Amino acid sequence: MSATTALHLAAEIGGPPQYDARHYVELARLAERGALDFVTLGDSFARPGLDALAVLSRVAPATRRIGLVPTVTTTYTEPFHVSSAVATLDWVSCGRAGWNAEVSTTEAEARLFGRRSAAPAAELWREAGETADVSARLWDSWEDGAEIRDVATGRFIDRDKLHHVDFEGATFTVRGPAIVPRPPQGHPVTVIDGTGGASQEAAARHADVVLVRATAPEQAAGIRADVRRRAAAYGRHPDSLRVLVALTVDLGDAETAPEPGLESGPPLAAGGSYYRGGPVDLAELIARWHRAGAVDGFHLTPITPERDLERIVNGTVALLQHRSLFRTFYPGGTLREHLGLARPANRYALAEGRA
Repeated sequence: MSATTALHLAAEIGGPPQYDARHYVELARLAERGALDFVTLGDSFARPGLDALAVLSRVAPATRRIGLVPTVTTTYTEPFHVSSAVATLDWVSCGRAGWNAEVSTTEAEARLFGRRSAAPAAELWREAGETADVSARLWDSWEDGAEIRDVATGRFIDRDKLHHVDFEGATFTVRGPAIVPRPPQGHPVTVIDGTGGASQEAAARHADVVLVRATAPEQAAGIRADVRRRAAAYGRHPDSLRVLVALTVDLGDAETAPEPGLESGPPLAAGGSYYRGGPVDLAELIARWHRAGAVDGFHLTPITPERDLERIVNGTVALLQHRSLFRTFYPGGTLREHLGLARPANRYALAEGRA
């Protein structure tokens, strides 16, 4: 990766449960003022709180450019519902949606649904990969232009442009077609944490954005190269995905020097990399890693969202923008455009020579 490749930045806006939508709207707007590619909102059946996808559907009309990426757990959610909900978010946000695929591994989460016992992570990630696969097929099941809305003839849909997906996975089958027309982006952006273990293959095969964890640029570069190699093995072009380092940041004391090495921070529940220091030093770290070709960008999780996101946007991002290392405005309107990713061709139109 050359040093002139665009830098991509994203931020998590979750934290302790909040039950007022204005909290999330304000954080998303703050991130948008910094021209960040997207914000994520974490979710899990293992904790109390609002549904992330529903919250970001509320945030969508209150923002204009920022990408919106909720965590969606695939383990106990029907794939058809996942596809429909994420497509709906893409429509209501005018093409700014993504989804962060996650799985539920604990017996406590399994008991919430009572349908099956907890399964090994490898099995759950295979299912998550199949959910990502069938979601993409469902998004393609309506070709562009399938809606004709011809009042004179009474035709609403061109049936030749609607397709059954007829997907059969290990734990589910889906006939299709979708009930939601093809999303504005074609496929909303799929995000998967592919640091290691069971999620690696799903990330390499299906993700547009892969989150990884590293404590040094050399380590990050090695992980990025491995992700791209795995993607190529699945017939994907390595440039069709973005690899972002996931970094939890604590900017509580802007005058405190960063710890000597990310690994020196306190252990985190998610096992992530940790940075403590000031906004200026964080900007230096981001610039150094990106110039070294180690990463496509960073996904930053503020320890205290209200405090640290403000310091990220008005301190770290402002400095990167001042040095012409990060954009000052959005050149396009969709999340795929922010990330420099093409709108996927429709597989069914291609097969029938209409693309």
